[in-house]
Amino acid sequence: MVIETNITKMFGIKHPIFSAPMGPFFTRELALAVSEAGGLGVLSNVNLSGTNPTEEHLESMKFMVEHTDKPFGLNILTSRNNPGVKEMVRKIPKLIMSDPKIKEQCRYILTSAGSSRFLPGSKYFQELRKVSEIKHFHVAPAVWLAQKCVASKVDGIVVTGTEGGGHQSFEKVTTLVLLQQVNKIFPDLPKIACGGFATGEGLAAALSLGAGAIAMGSRFIASKQSEFHDNYKALVLPGKPQDTALYWGAFGPIRLLKNKYALAHPAPGSKEDMLEREKSITMDDMIKDLDAYEKVYKGDTENGAVLLGQSIGIIDSIENVNDIIEGIIKHAENVIRKNSAMVK
Repeated sequence: MVIETNITKMFGIKHPIFSAPMGPFFTRELALAVSEAGGLGVLSNVNLSGTNPTEEHLESMKFMVEHTDKPFGLNILTSRNNPGVKEMVRKIPKLIMSDPKIKEQCRYILTSAGSSRFLPGSKYFQELRKVSEIKHFHVAPAVWLAQKCVASKVDGIVVTGTEGGGHQSFEKVTTLVLLQQVNKIFPDLPKIACGGFATGEGLAAALSLGAGAIAMGSRFIASKQSEFHDNYKALVLPGKPQDTALYWGAFGPIRLLKNKYALAHPAPGSKEDMLEREKSITMDDMIKDLDAYEKVYKGDTENGAVLLGQSIGIIDSIENVNDIIEGIIKHAENVIRKNSAMVK
């Protein structure tokens, strides 16, 4: 049995499973493993100290086409607070067009944590659309943001509920409810569900609710191919959903594992407070936040920002990416068969 959806057909992939973008960390090896296993690997927006996001994307794309002939994607954080975002939306489409193999295999650009209009506004991306099969999706953690995405003429959206690790909306809507809301308004819009997924049962549920695929972050962090430090991975298996919460991040609310760093960054009390706080962020603040990611990347899981979602409560092993994907697909197929037998 093969699970074929509008998303698998759109991107020419075997399985409806994507890796979630997990910047500011490197995810080249992980993205490669996901694409090779039949899913779609997504290169993160790298922002560790001493890195240039555009140059890192170029090197990562070169790495991908050197090691696989499968499709892959990349993430651009379009927040005005993201260093290098203007350069990325201008240069990355040009870089993709300049290399025939990259142009053929880089099929997906996911924008997030900012405006869905930023990338389509680039004349270079408009040119890239004309000469390639590239698709633009944007992360939508609330209905009103999904509506903005549609107005920006995206090819699809990633519906992300508050369970997910990393950047979040202030609305705190669960994936279960949000996916149903968005599907009711935009039934034909291609959707990838993200936030709380780590099992075949979760994939089957997402497909039943109108998604064409799922994206997973925490499940892939707990894999043998992910570049995350072993200290980081070791936090996943004993973790419980209650061990994570929303805190303050450079791009708004962010779900982190509770530790010394997180507790020192309480989330704003209201959306208005959040917006005011965003306006007041200084370059020194940005450097301090990037330093927190640098620390955890090197293994300091107490003083660094540990991005993990509530799905850590259902992850009990660190496996090869291929085994993770094959196991999820097998269990999803069993669930779909069992459920279809209920219809008489």
